[in-house]
Amino acid sequence: MRAMVLYAPKPIEERPLVEATLPDPVPGSGQVRLRVRVCAVCHTDLHTVEGDLRLPRLPIVPGHQIVGVVDALGPGAGRYRIGDRVGVGWLSSIEGECEFARRGQENLCPNARFTGLHVDGGYAEYALADERYAFPIPEGFSDLEAAPLLCAGIIGYRSLRLSEVRPGDRLGLYGFGASAHIAIQVARHWGCRVFVFSRGEEHRRLARELGAEWTGLAEEHPPAPLDASVIFAPAGRLVPLALGHLRPGGTLAINAITMSPIPEFPYDLLYYERTVRSVTNYTRQDAEEFLRLAAEVPVRTQVEVFPLGEANEALERLKHGRIQGSAVLQVGL
Repeated sequence: MRAMVLYAPKPIEERPLVEATLPDPVPGSGQVRLRVRVCAVCHTDLHTVEGDLRLPRLPIVPGHQIVGVVDALGPGAGRYRIGDRVGVGWLSSIEGECEFARRGQENLCPNARFTGLHVDGGYAEYALADERYAFPIPEGFSDLEAAPLLCAGIIGYRSLRLSEVRPGDRLGLYGFGASAHIAIQVARHWGCRVFVFSRGEEHRRLARELGAEWTGLAEEHPPAPLDASVIFAPAGRLVPLALGHLRPGGTLAINAITMSPIPEFPYDLLYYERTVRSVTNYTRQDAEEFLRLAAEVPVRTQVEVFPLGEANEALERLKHGRIQGSAVLQVGL
């Protein structure tokens, strides 16, 4: 099969992903094999190829927002049939029934395995998946439209829940890329008032089109204090700025797998029972709830399409904020 493979992490400008021909994978116990149609591109992929994350294995095929068709079943796999269209996201599997799984927090399992990090992902013509962590794609979404739902959408949904935003609340979104352009649609569906902070005028324009009440720079003050906020950009400098815009008792959720250092800030910004919390991965329940909600809204993703062989170019455009919505690799038909 054709795949884009990372042999050694480097800055994306040095084109670390190499096109290669690999053997077609064979599904093991409880696994399905997908003939990959599309795979959306994520900031976590960028962190992987540039070495910001610890890489448990090399070489590795990145990609964890996969839409494909089941074309082979491993021993014991019975959840899907040949020809079913399914999606696979970041969480590949967890280790049995650890204490976190028993608490409904499988996203915190210390031995969790992730797609495109521990196991080969979707920047390839075929991918394997644990059938328990593959999800039916709702009707009404094309492959291209569905791909960003599988990480950007699910993790954005979890971020909104952890921000404790409620209908009618003023919600701040910092950074307006793949995840935020989906989260705003969910928030507006819930009746929230949304305020978007972004450096890019094109991103602010898209935010207004999707229902943002106000847009501006993170250094600017919104018209009123915010009840809840989510930081999507991996920039630590945004934390004190976002706290400064938050009302007493409000919650700031940070949706980033890695982040630049958070600068020292005065305690007054945290005082009055403001909460700062990180968002870590997602659970299967998150995925199932969000995909149902996405069909109900209905969420409409904006995508820029690249052929598989241009994965480096897509990641470089993502790094420099030149993607509107989500980048998606077209892999197969």
